[in-house]
Amino acid sequence: MATRLNPYLSFAGDARQALEFYKEVFGGDLALNTYGQFGQADTPDADKIMHGMLETPSGLTLMGADTPTGDHNPGNNFSISLSGDDDAELRGYWEKLSAGGSVAVPLDKQMWGDVFGMCTDRFGIPWMVNITQSSG
Repeated sequence: MATRLNPYLSFAGDARQALEFYKEVFGGDLALNTYGQFGQADTPDADKIMHGMLETPSGLTLMGADTPTGDHNPGNNFSISLSGDDDAELRGYWEKLSAGGSVAVPLDKQMWGDVFGMCTDRFGIPWMVNITQSSG
């Protein structure tokens, strides 16, 4: 799998509606996962979107999620996502992007099985890096 670069949008509880709207606009396949599907079934956020991904026939990729309660900041509700399965390449990007910036989530294995991290580079741009782990 090649490394993918795409926008990742954050929403205040209406990610499902927004991503379904973008599907109407751009077409394609929409996959939605809720917080409840990943161990948070008994929380107020259970039905909110933890991760959504729209892949369009023309090759566009748009990702998004509902932010945890109280963490939504309109105007700053985006990140740039890097994802793929080339561990060395993506770790290299992570090291360079996080150097001189700030790390919000250290690059480490997550509950969905991948290695993931969030940082803001030295220019104030937020990044997400997800390294897909083989299932074997």
